[in-house]
Amino acid sequence: MQIAIGYELIYQLPQATPMLLVLNVHHSRVADIIVPDILTTTPQVPVTTYRDGFGNWCSRLVAPAGRFRLASAGTVWDSGLPDPQHPNAQQHEVQDLPVETLEFLLGSRYCETDELTETAWALFGHTPPGWARVQAVCDFVHKHIKFDYMQARATRTAAQAFRERVGVCRDYAHLAVAFCRCLNIPARYCTGYLSDIGEPPPYTPGDFAGWFEAYLGGAWHTFDPRNNKPRQGRVLIAYGRDAMDVAITHTFGPNTLESFTVWTHEAI
Repeated sequence: MQIAIGYELIYQLPQATPMLLVLNVHHSRVADIIVPDILTTTPQVPVTTYRDGFGNWCSRLVAPAGRFRLASAGTVWDSGLPDPQHPNAQQHEVQDLPVETLEFLLGSRYCETDELTETAWALFGHTPPGWARVQAVCDFVHKHIKFDYMQARATRTAAQAFRERVGVCRDYAHLAVAFCRCLNIPARYCTGYLSDIGEPPPYTPGDFAGWFEAYLGGAWHTFDPRNNKPRQGRVLIAYGRDAMDVAITHTFGPNTLESFTVWTHEAI
């Protein structure tokens, strides 16, 4: 299966503004790229690229004052299969975890493990460790939070989402990540494209999606508490401790986002 992906972001800027962007398909999918998702800007400006501390592809530029457009369109090969399931994946003892997973046990800007540890053990301490425990977390979060795009808030944390019981995909992911870390399971926040392939209509407007990965049985595994079922056509862009690490744009100056369009669908 071939999946078409892309976006168009249009800003109005009162002055020249430095920007950092995390918008390219993750390097783990580089072998699947058929048409590269090359960033274009209007007006054209110099763009430099680098990898951040998590290995995500990032871009850096200075946007001029006025109307500024960021856009890309690419094609990715995909198996067309739903997210893999590994119900026998075991949980590691903390002392046995690889060093590179340890930072994903710790609290972060949007995932306050110190506030949620007692709650996490009260809710999930009776569940079997491993895949079943992570799935129990996803089941709870899926039911506990009501999806409401109109109540999205960029500053909402996992603890706030738990109390307010409302949010968008990033809030589902943050709460599940925080609970997993409280339960000594490394968990990292992911962002990327998620298609509606295989799903019945009506379809929601295009957007980037948030989910997470848990480290079990010597590997990272995809979990999606917002949808809480295996999905087709998931294309990773970046992962980090939480949404702060993988924000699609950081703008260092005043700006207005005039238009935001994202698409991902089976290529014809």
